[in-house]
Amino acid sequence: MSQDTTEILTILHTNDIHSHFEMMSGNAAVISREKKAAENGTVLVLDIGDHMDRAAMETEGTMGQANVDVINLTGYDAITIGNNEGLTVPLEDLSAAYAGLQCPVVCCNIKEIDGGKPPSWMKEYIILERTGIKIGITAATAAFSSFYQLLGWEAQEPVAKIRQQVEFLRSQVDVVILMSHLGINADKNIAEQVSGIDIILGGHTHHLLEEPLILNGTVVCGAGKFGGYVGKVILERKREDSTFQYRSGGVIPVGHHEIHTDVELAILQHREQADHRLQETAALTGRELTLDYTAESPFANLLAQAVYHYTDTDLAIVNAGQLLGPLPSGTITDGMIHALCPSPINPCVMTLKGSYILQALEESLIPDYYNREIKGYGFRGRVLGVLALDGIQVSYDLRRPEGNRIVQAIVQGKPLELDKKYRVGTLDMFTFKVGYESLSWGENITYLLPEFIRDLLRQELIRPGALEQSFYQRWL
Repeated sequence: MSQDTTEILTILHTNDIHSHFEMMSGNAAVISREKKAAENGTVLVLDIGDHMDRAAMETEGTMGQANVDVINLTGYDAITIGNNEGLTVPLEDLSAAYAGLQCPVVCCNIKEIDGGKPPSWMKEYIILERTGIKIGITAATAAFSSFYQLLGWEAQEPVAKIRQQVEFLRSQVDVVILMSHLGINADKNIAEQVSGIDIILGGHTHHLLEEPLILNGTVVCGAGKFGGYVGKVILERKREDSTFQYRSGGVIPVGHHEIHTDVELAILQHREQADHRLQETAALTGRELTLDYTAESPFANLLAQAVYHYTDTDLAIVNAGQLLGPLPSGTITDGMIHALCPSPINPCVMTLKGSYILQALEESLIPDYYNREIKGYGFRGRVLGVLALDGIQVSYDLRRPEGNRIVQAIVQGKPLELDKKYRVGTLDMFTFKVGYESLSWGENITYLLPEFIRDLLRQELIRPGALEQSFYQRWL
């Protein structure tokens, strides 16, 4: 089929790169190569969110500026936000980073509570015209409503908003694209429920579709995670026809050997800048705080203390797996704290029955729990780890059968009462039924944003007597 009788539209897409800067140069090289190979065809480059992740020093040290420079140099035509942009980067920093962005940010289901409109840097939709082809693009992100509300945003139910945008765009454009940071199950449902969408480019659940799904005439795509692939979809329209048809789609593996010189140099510059920023001294310590995922340890106790004092609750419960290594003695920098506690996890407060607390404590003595590998939900560690505590002291006997090893638990000097409800400071991760599930059964949950647990750890390190207290035993 010759070029002069057919119009070709190629869409290249990425998602959930999560600040894997080691892959970004390769992504840019693949995208550049594909653009050149398209010759006279029209090419769009789109990112479906979670490009940023503050677990990476380049993002943490520049508050997203490094990501924006890479996006610009790669040549994206539009992006949307994921929860890592919307919920982990302070809004003023995100706004400052996006001020230098050379393409639009699109998302239709985020509004500012004050005013009811999207942030000034966000559009509900865009219409791009390329070589005579009109392309309508809208997007939506996962609606973590209770979290966004604390930041001053309303995260609206996405399907109704998407349907509204598609109905508005359909009669005006040749192709309608949805950038969906909602997950594969949501994408399938939208394809079945909302007519008029040509392509859904997905993310959030890190799904890799080596061949797109075709559902109700909609092409559903996903390019995996961490920059390992660039997605590619080709549509074509014969000159005598009025509509574009799906021709082919899939993903292109990105090799570590592929280099985009400009992107590589920008990343190196931002890495140096971030390293300089993160060399600021946070605290001075006189002794090492060891870490153990299988038993009580001082560094995990310090994290529990940090949550306990910040939340001002009856007791605090955290997991040792949030920390990636021991805290050395001497000068502690911001970069060291970030490296040892990289997870973008927030503290929270809930009321929790004593029986639920007891169940979690019992599970913390079982290897199948504390050795469990955890992925997602903001967790950037490897294994769950035992529970670390403050405000509570536990006596246990490992000779007793699993589930009945706790001899006694003392909260604020009094025995734990199974029917009593306690105010507990803990981690937002647990509310998603991750790890110790009984910690998700609390009531009156209050999420504390925008502080990460590493921010609390930094505060605890300079509290008088905190290091000495971390050596007091909670598990006897």
